Amino acid sequence: MANKGFFICVEGLDGCGKTTQAKILVKNLIARGYEAIYTSEPSGGKIGGFIKKNCLYGRWRMSNVVEALLFAADRFEHVKREIIPALAEGKIVVSDRYVYSSLAYQGASGLDLEWIRLVNGHAVRPDLAIFIDVEPEIAVRRLKQKKSLMENFETQQKVREVYLKLVESGELIRINGGKSKHEVAEEILSIVMQFIGEAKSRI
Repeated sequence: MANKGFFICVEGLDGCGKTTQAKILVKNLIARGYEAIYTSEPSGGKIGGFIKKNCLYGRWRMSNVVEALLFAADRFEHVKREIIPALAEGKIVVSDRYVYSSLAYQGASGLDLEWIRLVNGHAVRPDLAIFIDVEPEIAVRRLKQKKSLMENFETQQKVREVYLKLVESGELIRINGGKSKHEVAEEILSIVMQFIGEAKSRI
């Protein structure tokens, strides 16, 4: 870990608890003496703001190609402005959603996964990617009254199928999100600490 940061992303369906768990993870890492930061996608930049207003909470869903390109552009800014500088300072970066969200959501809408990977070729590869898995019925039930255009059962079901394929390919580590908040947090922390330990041993 000396002079090198550690990049973690937390993925999952809307309502799976990933934002809560990402923030708990940062707090737990800081408590153990690590310099950790929380970030998220869409980012807080101009493109991220446009996405939130027009893609997630607009009157209708945009073309999946436009969605994918906007998310890729926002990710480029996110990586350049926040992630790379933090990693260069040796920090642990925990991102609430990352490129796997594009693969899952735009992939579920019919786009070719390899094309999505191509337009996200600039994305820094995470050291660790975690998928908090819950059934779509549970995810939709947990959501607040104001839902985004993608927060419906049919979409979430298709999205979960893509996520599970990414788990099968070894890109994501699956966590059972149906457990208590404390149990999920402990499991995530255990996995992260193991990965950090292995990274240290290779230096």
